[in-house]
Amino acid sequence: MTAGRVRVSLGRVASQLLRLVVVLLIVSIGTFGLVELIPGDPAQNFLGETSTPEEYVRIRGELGLDRPVVTRYVDWLGSVLTGDFGKTLSQPVQPVSDVITAALPVSLQLAAMAMAIALLISIPAAMLSAQRPGSRLDRVIGVVTFSAVSIPSFLAAFLLILFFVRTWSFFPRVTWVRLSADPLDNLHHAFLPALSMAIVEIAVFTRLLRSDLISSLQESYVLAARARGMGKWEIMFKEVLRPSSFSLVTLAGVSLGRLIGSAVIVETIFGLPGLGRAIVGGAGQRNYTLVQGGVLVLAFIYVLVNAAVDVGYTRLDPRLRRRAT
Repeated sequence: MTAGRVRVSLGRVASQLLRLVVVLLIVSIGTFGLVELIPGDPAQNFLGETSTPEEYVRIRGELGLDRPVVTRYVDWLGSVLTGDFGKTLSQPVQPVSDVITAALPVSLQLAAMAMAIALLISIPAAMLSAQRPGSRLDRVIGVVTFSAVSIPSFLAAFLLILFFVRTWSFFPRVTWVRLSADPLDNLHHAFLPALSMAIVEIAVFTRLLRSDLISSLQESYVLAARARGMGKWEIMFKEVLRPSSFSLVTLAGVSLGRLIGSAVIVETIFGLPGLGRAIVGGAGQRNYTLVQGGVLVLAFIYVLVNAAVDVGYTRLDPRLRRRAT
């Protein structure tokens, strides 16, 4: 790698890191402010209905709720920078980092499985569709993907539960088994939630890749490959798929970050102990330390994934590498 390319790569990484810091700062301020607007009193929720006025005053002081909002935000942000997200404001009291550590792997697994399912289905579907545009198979795939785009994840989750759990009993009732406890059983339980998250992505990925594949099949190098006697599937895999996948890679990276953050609906419907469900539960209890910490972690993952995609896209596409140098 030349010195110029090294400088460009370092500059792009530095730019992404600066963007990461700015976005996280904005998210932290916005989350802190919005939590303050949630009706209810954390101290009262913490104590319950039978507390005395003296206990109420004491708890507000211990939780720091008697201090100005700006002071509490600055103190919380300073603690976060040292890795301390504080303690939960609901019973049982525990470090917020422990709750996040226990719940985040569930959300990450669902998002990763949803992305894997989407790519494993959409890539072959797009290739089949692009080989013969306008054919019956192409029209069927087009109708299916067009319909799937209109199905929100919560509706897909309800339909999957109705047919595959309650009607046909192909999958177990709503529950969760940790991956470390039983990998096969875990995948059995996680498949339907991941599939419900992947349906829209399958449709979008298929339509995008199909369009790019059809465009690439019209290029002169494809005609030259046909003239050399290469078969249509050999051309598809060796000559067409890679240059047609740049848009898909970018969209997949953006979608992965979004899937992690948007798993809350699916986690709630299936009763999964993920971070999204923990954040929603914390908001209902006005457990703002949990909400702030969870949202900040999700925002960090989302921005980090997008930054990695942006940097990696330059390495993947040789045209961008030449333009950068």
